[in-house]
Amino acid sequence: MSTAPTVAAIDIGTNSVKLLVCHGSDRFSDAIAVRLGEGMHTTRELQPEPIARTLDALRRLRSLADERGVAHLGVVATSATRDARNRDAFLDAAGEILGTRPIVLSGEEEGRLAYSGSCIDLPGGVGSPRLVVDIGGGSTELVVGADDALSVASIDLGCVRLTESHLRSDPPRADELTNAIGLVQDHLDDVIRDLPGILDVASIVGIGGTITTVAAVEVGLADYEALHGFWLSRHAAEDVFRTLATERLTDRVHNPGLPADRATIIVGGLCILVAVLRKLRADGLTLSRRAAVDGICAALVEDRWPLPNTAP
Repeated sequence: MSTAPTVAAIDIGTNSVKLLVCHGSDRFSDAIAVRLGEGMHTTRELQPEPIARTLDALRRLRSLADERGVAHLGVVATSATRDARNRDAFLDAAGEILGTRPIVLSGEEEGRLAYSGSCIDLPGGVGSPRLVVDIGGGSTELVVGADDALSVASIDLGCVRLTESHLRSDPPRADELTNAIGLVQDHLDDVIRDLPGILDVASIVGIGGTITTVAAVEVGLADYEALHGFWLSRHAAEDVFRTLATERLTDRVHNPGLPADRATIIVGGLCILVAVLRKLRADGLTLSRRAAVDGICAALVEDRWPLPNTAP
């Protein structure tokens, strides 16, 4: 029986809130779609209904953590909260529910946690030089390096934000798709200038709901955990993009592996994914089901949380 403490991490994202509970090698995870960033494109403020959905989800995740005897809990919030002008009231309410006020991560901090978590149990471990791509709801992080020698770029485009700003038709028009992909590629031009070596990495790791869903649709598999370590080729990603981007929402939801709550934003996420693979001339990427919550749990077990760069 493991003597390690039971620890948990909660990640409050733009599209969903995620929980990971770890006790030794045992893991329990849950995620709830809340679309916290809904309506922020024009207002830059968190809206009442998304806030209420998110707080309800946090109550459930806190209860799940308590049921499992969690001794230490780390909580972070990312893009939507980071950009919201009214974030303090939301953070106060979340802190009352969780017993600890969420730490708002910068884009760089988010990228570093995503890197450390995603590479934990992939071949080569965290020491192998690679690029980690984390497509979120409100932002996308690209991290190049190995161990702590990391270079991070964060762009304010995620599957929710790009959908709300550019993909308003059902199905999206060809010009909407072209403009969305073009916008991402324009941002990637800046990333390539800022991240030396990004075009020369030996491998690419992809994390986040968009990439997992694309892989699930490609193989018609709803068991996301079984996709950890899956190789998603650029050709397969382009095929899924062509299929989903040309379907009306009422047809798109019937694709095996595509959850109904992600059907409205998956094309926006795919625009980001194919733009990255095209711009980097990559053959594909390896999917990791590990993420920032894994990095937080590892830090909690080793009594390193909050990390120096994430302290409130």
